[in-house]
Formats: sequence, C-alpha cells, structure tokens
Amino acid sequence: MTSTSDTRNIRNVLVTGASSGIGEATARRLAAEGHRVFLGARRVERLERLADELRAAGGQVGYRRLDVTDAADTRAFVAAALETFGRVDVLVNNAGVMPLSPLEALRTEEWDRMIDVNVRGVLHGIAAVLPHLREQGGGHVVNVASVGAHEVVPTAAVYCATKFAVRAISEGLRQESSGDIRVTLVSPGVTESELADSIGDPVAREAMRAYRAVAIPASAIADAIAYAVAQPAEVDVNEIIVRPAASAQ
Repeated sequence: MTSTSDTRNIRNVLVTGASSGIGEATARRLAAEGHRVFLGARRVERLERLADELRAAGGQVGYRRLDVTDAADTRAFVAAALETFGRVDVLVNNAGVMPLSPLEALRTEEWDRMIDVNVRGVLHGIAAVLPHLREQGGGHVVNVASVGAHEVVPTAAVYCATKFAVRAISEGLRQESSGDIRVTLVSPGVTESELADSIGDPVAREAMRAYRAVAIPASAIADAIAYAVAQPAEVDVNEIIVRPAASAQ
C-alpha cells in the first residue's frame, strides 16, 4: 500500500454507492493513498468484504448501510463517519441508477427512482455534510454526474435530466461557498459498471449494449476524483469530463 508522508494531506472521505463500480474503485484508490474512507451502500455484505480487504492492506476504513433516498439515513451515515473518524473532509456523492427507456414506454416508477437516487440522493448528501463543513471552516463535495449532464440521447431523457440537475446543484453550491468549500463535478463517459444492469426496457438495453462496446475502467474515474481531492486548499477543480479515447461519445 502506498501513502503520503505528509499527514496534513490525509483526508476523511465519505463515499456513497461504494459497493461496486466507480464508488468501489474510488474507495480503493483513496485508501491506497492513505486517506481514511467511510463507505456507504445498500449492499452491506459487499461493503464488509471491501472494508476487510482494504484494512488488510493497511487502510483505515469504516462503513454503514446507506439508502441515499432517505434523508434521515443519510444524516445517520454522516454521523457514523464523524463518530468513527471525528471529522468529515470530503463527500463523494456517487450513488446512482440508470434504468433507461424511451419516454413513450411510460416506465414512471423508474423515472421516480432515478429522481430519488440521482437528485434527491445528492441533495441529501449535501444537506447532511454541509453544516459540518461550514462549522469546521471548509471541505470538499465531489458529485459524480455523467456525460449525460452535458448532452441528451434517446432513451436517456429522464436520466440526463437528473444529471443536468446534479450539474446545476454543483454549480450552485460552488457559487454559494465563497471559497471555503470546494465543489467538483465529475462526468464519466462510458465506464465499466453495473449501472446498465438496471435497464429493463428491451429497446434501451439493446442500444446500451452497442453503446458500451468501448468503455473505460472504473479506476479511471477514481483517478480523476483522487486528482481533484489531492489539490491544495486554494485550488478548486470544478469540472472533469472523462471519456474513452477510442469513442466519440
């Protein structure tokens, strides 16, 4: 395991959606750099296995089951992190779902789910950490969006709408923070993850199979997040878009 020799650069980082994909890769990358990580997701058994693995490598890790659609549960997640590490420096708002479908399919329950997880989940995370960051005089919020925060494609209207919202929320928080809280929006292109597994609509599922023919590993997004987190306090990396080099998407 590698770690920084300057303990002033070690941060306490909360990661939502940490049981797989980008969240898991981010936890691995940040723990390897010596940061203390506190992990949240609904699949506790995966969090437990990941935490055990990272601890065996020398990492300082905590975890708690988390449903980001529940504001009270998100507050309890942050409280547990504070109890474990005494301070919260960074929140990585990563939890998200992507059950794509054409609007005419009228899969309204899936629309509601995306709004609950992708938008309300981000807001719940911000609401839970913001008072602590203000009180301690600073911190960092990293919101994971998508290239769908910058463009719209067929079958993804609602998903893109949620990611456009995350982009707007991130920019609003940045403008309201007056330099004490850093805000980073990370927008992945096609990335290896379990997101596509939630697509129930056959048209969207087939389209996504072709779209995901070229994908970058989740570790590439973790690298981008680690880069933003590693910057000195006076440097705020506002937006990062990461796409596969071999794809025009």
